[in-house]
Amino acid sequence: MKKTILAVAFMAVAMVSCQDKTKDKVEDATEAVGTEIEATTEAAGDAIDSTATEVAEDAKEAVEAGAEKVEETAKEVKEAVKK
Repeated sequence: MKKTILAVAFMAVAMVSCQDKTKDKVEDATEAVGTEIEATTEAAGDAIDSTATEVAEDAKEAVEAGAEKVEETAKEVKEAVKK
């Protein structure tokens, strides 16, 4: 009878100990996932900022090129009107 009670007590202690270790592992994994998500989010934000800057620069260049063409066409029209 004593052996049975001791075996049950040992099993209970072992189960509680395993639960604590499992909880620690789950907490560590949760922290790791949170850190990874944060890093990925920051990298995505940086990529978006970089892309937005590139698009803005490209748009500025396109507007400048368009303005030059409009000025050239306006000059051509003025010259044609003078003739």
